[in-house]
Amino acid sequence: MPAEKGWTRSSRHGPNTRTKFAALIFSAALSLPVIAADGIHVQETHAVAAEAPDGEKAATHDLRLELYTFRGSHWGTGDAVIVAWEATRVLSQCGISFGGGEVRLLEAPERFLTYSAPAARELARGMHFTKPAVFFVERIGDEPAQTSEAVGRTNAKSRPELADTVWLSYGDYDAVLTLAHELVHVLIDSSEHSSEKGNLMNPEYSPANSHLTQAQCDEVRGHGEANGLLKRR
Repeated sequence: MPAEKGWTRSSRHGPNTRTKFAALIFSAALSLPVIAADGIHVQETHAVAAEAPDGEKAATHDLRLELYTFRGSHWGTGDAVIVAWEATRVLSQCGISFGGGEVRLLEAPERFLTYSAPAARELARGMHFTKPAVFFVERIGDEPAQTSEAVGRTNAKSRPELADTVWLSYGDYDAVLTLAHELVHVLIDSSEHSSEKGNLMNPEYSPANSHLTQAQCDEVRGHGEANGLLKRR
């Protein structure tokens, strides 16, 4: 893998974005528009409610996420909340619960709707955001097969502003499992994959790939807490 390359994963099933249920998950506390930087405005901010984990294991850690969508994109704020909520439920097998957060709608020049390192760095320098953060963009660079990018600390040496972020494109793929996969990369700060059948960290997409081993869960919790990305209950 080239140095400084984002950790990516491609998949082929439509995102599970049940927008009509979003009102059950986040509050409709509309904020006044805020100027973040030249040409970038925060049009809306909604507080996202925390959710109890769905699984057999009791939660030991909370994962709080900051979510960003863009006006003019196909992603809605409700879509972002549903995808983040359900991706975190995949991680509940490791005792991780969705600790809530915020979802923001940004109005920005069109170039920011496509992920590229220069554009993303410009966006990050122009506004303050809490990490880990997930940005829901229209596309990833000029590679149509690439649906997502995770930037951990190890692969952010030349782009430190982007550390602990995930970028998801809009399209016909499983955004929930993809986000869960990319969040693991960020939480363990590693590009490591697994060849184990059914494992979430398998580089090849399958709807059956959703399992994490005990060793992987230990690593997710240990590194995530040590790096301040997970909060112990």
